[in-house]
Amino acid sequence: MSVIPLVLPDFLLIALGWVLLHKLNFSREFFNGAEQLVYFVLFPALLFHSLTQTPLSLGNASLLFQATMAVMGFGIAMAWLAVPLFRPDPLAHASATQCAFRFNTFIGLSLAGGFGGAAGQTIMAVMVGFAVPLSNMAAVHALARQNGGKIFKEIMRNPFIIATVLGLLANFLSVPIPKPIDATLGRLGACAIAIGLMCVGATLSLSGGRGAEKLMGWMIAVRLLFTPLAAIFIGWALHMPPLERQIVLLFGALPTASSAHVLAARMGGNGRLVAVIMSLGTLLSAMTIPFWLMIGSY
Repeated sequence: MSVIPLVLPDFLLIALGWVLLHKLNFSREFFNGAEQLVYFVLFPALLFHSLTQTPLSLGNASLLFQATMAVMGFGIAMAWLAVPLFRPDPLAHASATQCAFRFNTFIGLSLAGGFGGAAGQTIMAVMVGFAVPLSNMAAVHALARQNGGKIFKEIMRNPFIIATVLGLLANFLSVPIPKPIDATLGRLGACAIAIGLMCVGATLSLSGGRGAEKLMGWMIAVRLLFTPLAAIFIGWALHMPPLERQIVLLFGALPTASSAHVLAARMGGNGRLVAVIMSLGTLLSAMTIPFWLMIGSY
């Protein structure tokens, strides 16, 4: 199966976001507002809706939890391996660490839906819900600017976490969702993918990485090459069904979240360096994701 038609629409939307900001004079404030809409309304609706479309069992959820923790743990460990390998500037490393394990949920849920239908999107939504708390804690810990209490407070208020918990409860308890509400959530979720991907394109930047080339290359390699390879072995080691193995591989192959540079900048890190790593990783993932999806289909 050719996966190019599967991934091309997402990257065309990313390109459209870049064109709107840099060529058609849409303002940065416009995209800031769009990002808030996606973060607080559209994407939580997509997560909840995805989690209620395909019945889950505790056994399946447990298996996905193990796979998610293994993939995330591998990425975090490889990120810190850069310290003895390259001895980078401490602030640059603290800022860039998250680029090795944070993941772009917009691309992930869009591709999971195209690749595996409602079942694939549900699997990806479960993994996202499991991974977001660990991802946030690891990223904030690396930047060492907040105490643990504040980290947990932020996680408890995270709209992705709230939507995931409610969606899983509705699934496991077989809570009926009224058709008008289900249709509304579905339409909000459809908006989330398109607007979210355009916001990713608007954040792309290739200036600000001078002097940290080795660190940048390592983080991108971990995110796009090493982690997908580890995901393949994790899927096989856990004896996961074929679709779940493929979604675990896709999860491991996703580029860094576009919000990573915002976190670095707000916490006194090198936001411009993170923006370059995120941008390069997103552009390169247009080639690496099809490769890994083809590998996973065999």
